[in-house]
Amino acid sequence: MPKEPAAGAKQPQDGGGYGYSYGGNYAGYSAVGYGYGDGGEGGGGGHAQRTFQDYLLILRERIWYIVVVFLVVFSSALVYTLSETKIFQSSATVQILRREATPMQGVQQVTDNDIRSAEDLNTQIKVIESVNIIQRVAERIKGDDLRAFLAPYERTGSETVFVAETIAKNRKVIPQRLTLVVNVSYQHPDRFVAAKVANLFVEEYLNNNQRLRTADLTKAMEDLQVTVDDQSKKVDQLARKLQSYKEKNKTVSLDQRKDIVSESLKVANLEAQKAGVVLQQAEARLNQIKEFRTKGVELTGLSFVAGQKPIEDLLQQLAARTIEVAKLRERYRDKHPELISGKRSFEQTKLELERAINSVGDQVESEYKSALTNFKARQQELEKNKADSLELDRAGVEYTQIEREYLTQNQMLQSIAARSRETTMTSGFATQNARVVDRAAPSPENKPISPNVPLNLGLGVVGGLGLGLAFAFFVAFIDDRVKSSYDIEGVVGLPLIGIIPQIKRMEAADKAQIVLTNSDRQVAESFLTLHSSLRLKDESKNAKCILTTSTIPGEGKSFITTNLALTFASHGDKVVIVDCDLRKPNIHKMLRLENLKGVIDICGGKATIDDVVIRAVHPNLDVIVTGGRAKNPTQILNSKAFELMLSDLRKKYDRVFVDTPPLAAVSDALIILPLVDGSIFTIFFNKVRRKAAQFSAKKLLEGNVPNFGAVLNGLNLAVSGYYYAQYYDKSYKDYYVVMAKSDQTEEDK
Repeated sequence: MPKEPAAGAKQPQDGGGYGYSYGGNYAGYSAVGYGYGDGGEGGGGGHAQRTFQDYLLILRERIWYIVVVFLVVFSSALVYTLSETKIFQSSATVQILRREATPMQGVQQVTDNDIRSAEDLNTQIKVIESVNIIQRVAERIKGDDLRAFLAPYERTGSETVFVAETIAKNRKVIPQRLTLVVNVSYQHPDRFVAAKVANLFVEEYLNNNQRLRTADLTKAMEDLQVTVDDQSKKVDQLARKLQSYKEKNKTVSLDQRKDIVSESLKVANLEAQKAGVVLQQAEARLNQIKEFRTKGVELTGLSFVAGQKPIEDLLQQLAARTIEVAKLRERYRDKHPELISGKRSFEQTKLELERAINSVGDQVESEYKSALTNFKARQQELEKNKADSLELDRAGVEYTQIEREYLTQNQMLQSIAARSRETTMTSGFATQNARVVDRAAPSPENKPISPNVPLNLGLGVVGGLGLGLAFAFFVAFIDDRVKSSYDIEGVVGLPLIGIIPQIKRMEAADKAQIVLTNSDRQVAESFLTLHSSLRLKDESKNAKCILTTSTIPGEGKSFITTNLALTFASHGDKVVIVDCDLRKPNIHKMLRLENLKGVIDICGGKATIDDVVIRAVHPNLDVIVTGGRAKNPTQILNSKAFELMLSDLRKKYDRVFVDTPPLAAVSDALIILPLVDGSIFTIFFNKVRRKAAQFSAKKLLEGNVPNFGAVLNGLNLAVSGYYYAQYYDKSYKDYYVVMAKSDQTEEDK
């Protein structure tokens, strides 16, 4: 028959979780609202989060890991610090000058050593760090200084090579920020040797600069002298070439000749222009005459013809003769002698006029030919003068080129000669591009730079604590067993409703009845607390049939079942324990009962409840054992008879406690789960792994039957303060001890 939900039981909420609230706040974790879902670690409770207190608990439990790692690291740092050889450091300070100091400020330096940028400064620093400087310093360490230098070391190979390698390892060149000052320091176990080597570095750097400057000046002077000699030869050759050209082209007075030719060219050009104008005028008059003659027009129509004095007179005479003939014609007839004489005079005058006009035309043509001849002559003279000018210009250009090259080379010669003289003068000046600011002095004997005791011990403390904490968290990370309330509520996903302390040196039968014998007062009080927790909520308070299970065998589910049943029985409830672990029954052993008849017989129809129930095992407590081991436990638990048995037990008893096999091993508990009102999940402290417990709890919750929560069994009181300090500390222990003594006194009386 289908099971009715227990009174007050809540139905599953959307999302597959249950909103139950059991117990109080365990180790800072509220038990409210925990249900299995998709959130949380590994799919456990979706609301619990690790708090700072949880991390403190992790560290507190593993404090000895931290202490041991800290002591090992700190001791190692202390031993290293005390055993390390003392190292002293001395420093010399050098100022690198922007420009070499020279007595002649206007003289240009042969080599450019000016410091203009960070690159120039870094170049000088690299020079100080160079192998050349190191090698020279190593060569200068001799005699007693060499013995003191080598005393702390066990050398191999050549002394010079070893000294140079040691110097390279222990010297430091450090530029001071935003300055041209450089610190050259050296470290050595002997503070006097450290100061000596630092000063040698500075000296060799200055000596190296001087050597380089001297070598550069010597080479520069030699190169300049060779250049001066070559330039002098070149200037002499150009001077001789210029003189030869003057003699060859007779250009001693080239400028004067140039002036004469230019003046002649100007005159010839002016004459040619004038001849051209005259020619144009003559040609124009000749063309007009030819045009008039071609057209048959009288030439007297031309002004330059009519303006001629003879023609002008003849025209006047012709006009007078014309008037005279006209008058005679009026007076006389044609054959009149006077008229004939007048006509002859007119014709004579006309003939003379024609002759005069022809004469003017011939004169114009003659003038044109003369102007043309003169124009050609002037043109020839102009061309000749131009040719002379061009020839003179060509000669002048070549002359100018030779002269300009001569002047340029001569100027270069003067400049190089002056530079050579300046270099010769400055070669005798002792200049430097750096100077010593502070020489190195031996550092105080009580102030070595290594070992740095405060720093090493500080690093030992910090490193020891850091590694200890890291190791503690690493151990906690790899330890995935359930032990804290966070593991139960946040990971497994069940509320924590009870905590049972660990019981030592007691037989299983005595443990199963510990609430009656009161042999461990703390454990007995824990079951009373668990009983109170179950009665606080309606789901568990009204539940008649309660299933107990665990993840794996050995977690004490049967121990929880018997003692919880005894606790309810002691409070007046009529209780029955039903052992449903048909594979490995355990209840009869724990209560020292025979396992002859039981659940197997009832479900097989061979007996009734009244036939198999063991009554009055303790006041108000009956027990039904398994009746042996079943070959087919799954079929028995799925049978109708088993369901009817639980239904009948509900009617006869106030509480029915069903002990089932572990969930991780078999599915028997899940078969029984739909027939009960709720379940209790047993977890043994520091035994079952989180994933396994979480998986089992998930299957338990998926049955849609209320789970009242988890009971933590076997809590080790030695570490209870790490996880459950508010329940088990010294004050509670003392309280139980006092009560136990009081009870013992009462019994003795």
